[in-house]
Amino acid sequence: MFGRERLGAGDWAVMALGVLFGLIGVVLTIGGGWLIAVGGSWYYLLAGLGLIATGALLFVRRMEAFWLYLLVFVLTVIWALFEVGLNGWALVPRVFAPFVLLLLVIASIPVLAPARNRWVTPWSGRVSGKPLMLAGFGGAAVFALVAGVAVAAANRFEVERALPAGGFSAPERISDFQTGADWPAYGGTRGAQRYTTLTQINRDNVGELERVWEFNTGDIPEKFGAETTPLKVGDTLYLCSAMNVLIALDAASGLEKWRYDPEVSDDAIPYTAACRGVAYHAMTETAPEGETTTSVGDAALTQRARLEPCATRIVEGTLDGRLIAVDARTGVPCADFGQNGAVDIKAGMGDVIPGMVSITSPPVIVNGVIITGHQVLDGQYRRAPSGVIQGFDVVTGELRWAWDMMRPDETGMPPEGETFTRGTPNMWTMATGDDELGLVYLPMGNSAADYYSSDRAPAENEYATSLVALDAATGRPVWHFQTVHMDVWDYDLGSQATLIDFPSNGTTVPALILPSKQGDMYILDRRTGRHLTPIENRPAPQGGVEPDQRTATQPYSLFHTLARPDDLTERDMWGMSPIDQMICRINFRRAAYDGMYTPPTSDRRWIQYPGYNGGSDWGGVAFDPDRGVIIANYNDMPNYNRLVPREEADARGWYPRGDARADTGGAEGAGDPQVGVPYAIDVNAGWRMPFTGMLCKEPPYGGIRAIDIRTGETIWDRPLGTARKNGPFGIPSMLPLNIGTPNNGGSVVTASGLIFIAAATDDLIRAIDMETGETVWQDVLPAGGQANPMIYEQGGRQFLVIMAGGHHFMETPAGDAVIAYALPQRDAG
Repeated sequence: MFGRERLGAGDWAVMALGVLFGLIGVVLTIGGGWLIAVGGSWYYLLAGLGLIATGALLFVRRMEAFWLYLLVFVLTVIWALFEVGLNGWALVPRVFAPFVLLLLVIASIPVLAPARNRWVTPWSGRVSGKPLMLAGFGGAAVFALVAGVAVAAANRFEVERALPAGGFSAPERISDFQTGADWPAYGGTRGAQRYTTLTQINRDNVGELERVWEFNTGDIPEKFGAETTPLKVGDTLYLCSAMNVLIALDAASGLEKWRYDPEVSDDAIPYTAACRGVAYHAMTETAPEGETTTSVGDAALTQRARLEPCATRIVEGTLDGRLIAVDARTGVPCADFGQNGAVDIKAGMGDVIPGMVSITSPPVIVNGVIITGHQVLDGQYRRAPSGVIQGFDVVTGELRWAWDMMRPDETGMPPEGETFTRGTPNMWTMATGDDELGLVYLPMGNSAADYYSSDRAPAENEYATSLVALDAATGRPVWHFQTVHMDVWDYDLGSQATLIDFPSNGTTVPALILPSKQGDMYILDRRTGRHLTPIENRPAPQGGVEPDQRTATQPYSLFHTLARPDDLTERDMWGMSPIDQMICRINFRRAAYDGMYTPPTSDRRWIQYPGYNGGSDWGGVAFDPDRGVIIANYNDMPNYNRLVPREEADARGWYPRGDARADTGGAEGAGDPQVGVPYAIDVNAGWRMPFTGMLCKEPPYGGIRAIDIRTGETIWDRPLGTARKNGPFGIPSMLPLNIGTPNNGGSVVTASGLIFIAAATDDLIRAIDMETGETVWQDVLPAGGQANPMIYEQGGRQFLVIMAGGHHFMETPAGDAVIAYALPQRDAG
């Protein structure tokens, strides 16, 4: 009798497999029913019922379990192909886990063979267990091989059009923006093209690159990472550590020449901060008759003047809100600058909680004026410190002007007893300077309390999320261009504008490239702000908690966008298995989503796509002025947000920085409290699953693209970043597959046709062939490479340098290594 049958290990294993199938089936059935109730796919319910039935047959060790699950699997493959075609990454959660289950059922066939069944079916009675099992594995292998070849062929990266030939810009104009032996500014030059004319490293020899030196700053903070891009002037590199220690290195050997520590207090460190770089300035002097000059950066100095203290100086902004100036030769603070080489930019801001105001990006120097913005810690207080932009004399540190958008008639310090207007938009990223026009271009952020707009003043609404051109001598606005109206999505402009010469109406116009977090790219006349490429105002979604604040339209660039052309759908949801994909699909259906600019809601979650780490961020774009090609790396991830009513936020213990309750066990960091407006904000950045840590949107999450600036057409577009350091539960998969990871930090382009970039979360630095988009060299970094690389020449040898410092938001390892690559000495000539 069946009840008296002695069970072996195989029987127990198959019965356990039946229980597993049953449990998975129950989860899929319940979740599938919920998904149907909210308007989603029927697949999960039907698949769940199939798994429950398969589990029951497995438990009683019936051969019908194999045939039934084979039917479920075949139908699953048909459904998956119907939903996503041969999209490889989209097929993973739909097919991979069911295929693994199929292999387990095939392995169970000897136990399920007819001899072990109580009755024999017409089809199962004619075969025995082991041959059928071997045939099953053989069929599975053939399926995997055929499917792999088909998916690989369908997802093969292809170049869309040929790389343009050279000659876009006249050679004499290229020289205005290029770098050669030196790299004197954050973006290469003040034009921020991130382009070098050096050609020693090329497509033929790039595979021979090797590490030639590594320097460790000794500064690895826990809360954030170093993102510095060194400068190179003469024979020296200048950089800042994560905690603002200024360091000079020998450009050839990487040996330290000097360091200066401004002693930033740990109490002043915000939980999102970095030192991205420094600025270099040389005093301009005309040589007396008969005396030679030496080119130093952008100024000619006599040999005698170079020896004077601070004739050349390094300027940095600190995490505690100071400007520091030191002698470029010695690292000694410039005695004539402020007080002992330091100026506190917080003067006039009133009460500033430590960590609320920090300078995270290098200032820009235009015609002798240091222009700086600063980061104001997001999401804490509506009346946070002012986002005032300030200009200081590069020699004395004296305040030349202050642009407080709410005080348009005043350009100095506020009257006694008053402060710069609190809560106004700030500029945390890099400005770009134009010495010829005397203008500085400011990528502005949003007002404090990013996700609520009802109490913003007209001037805030006018200048927020805009590129603002100021007169560098007076601080007066000349023009501004807004990329988002009434921004409540934290779509602040994070990218530095890139200066170019652009052909328009038969002439060449001084222009700039402005990328945005939404992915749009604008080409603007940098004299007037007039857009040189088409823009369309499209209807915007309405509603949310502030329906009267949402504008009827939003601007879209018709020149080019890095954003995908279609809105998210339920089919775009992802996971490592059908279960977490189903959960993401349920959450998608439950959320508010009307495409880009979906209004914020409080009664349920809303989807922001792209999220605030979308499109182009602080890494900016690179531009080849000879070929006329933009190189843009970008992110493509949503956020899953909710406005939390004030009472609920208080009950959860969401206290802002500086609140005593936060210092005594409150839930600081659980959400941004936005004190002073009716709602706190809960942001699931990247929309991660809480248990697995996987993202709910299918890959790729980031890419890199080459764009013809003549037409705005894509030359090639490819995922950037492999899956080697990514996986469920934070466990690195070490798979070398190009998944397209989130990426922060930009690229550098060479005249030899190479692109160098790290940026992705796989901790690799790579060289990409500009013509084909293919990776032609790569190296593993000791920490995350979320910094812009730079290139220079010293002693006849071309160097590539990257800071491997990691990034807290990108969850890459923290480090302190500055790494230099070059060709072997035998090839350097």
